[in-house]
Amino acid sequence: MLQKATRIVNDFAHLFFPHTCEGCGSDVLDNNSPLCVSCLYQLPETGFLDVADNPVERKFYGQLKIAAAGCAYYFTKHSLLQHLVKQLKYKGNKDIGIFLGKQLGKQLAASERFNNIDCIIPLPLNQKKESRRGYNQAAIIAKGITACWPKPILLNAVERNVFTETQTHKDRIGRWQSMQGVFVLKDHEAIRNKHILLVDDIITTGATLEACGEAILSATGSMLSIATVAYTI
Repeated sequence: MLQKATRIVNDFAHLFFPHTCEGCGSDVLDNNSPLCVSCLYQLPETGFLDVADNPVERKFYGQLKIAAAGCAYYFTKHSLLQHLVKQLKYKGNKDIGIFLGKQLGKQLAASERFNNIDCIIPLPLNQKKESRRGYNQAAIIAKGITACWPKPILLNAVERNVFTETQTHKDRIGRWQSMQGVFVLKDHEAIRNKHILLVDDIITTGATLEACGEAILSATGSMLSIATVAYTI
């Protein structure tokens, strides 16, 4: 009876507030999902979370000591995934961030390589940039992850104390240089002897994640793994 009533309410709401797929515009989709089933299955999964020595992990070899790293999807220009990320980061669509986080969370939960994670740290935004955007997209993704893979989220353990402009057009060396001294460990005790999963939306060069990871690993006994929604190819 309750399920029937809920379905009636949802159908009534859809009549006045149409809910359409972000990919193809279809209105045949589950409630609270931005994609229809067809578009969801078109997102290009990497399989990296189940595989050691994957391209994400190789970005950190010789740079940062990590236990495991991976991502859910491949990211390319003019793709559906790029559209979703833009909606999250620049159009205020936090529901897409929750959705992407859930997809990543499902893959993390299914991977034995991430079984011993203690807590999640979303890659911090500088306070100025977060105030301008209204939220940290990595924190929204982390919230989605924990909806299907319950882990504590630490929002204040690491601080990004320097405002940096967009890194989009910089190479790895340029990004690495601009990241020096940007992240500071604020709560040593919160991550002492903990295995931390550092989360972000996209990995390109890995320089920003590396800089934040160095701050995390400055805590005694800490271990680090990294997961992102997407990997740029």
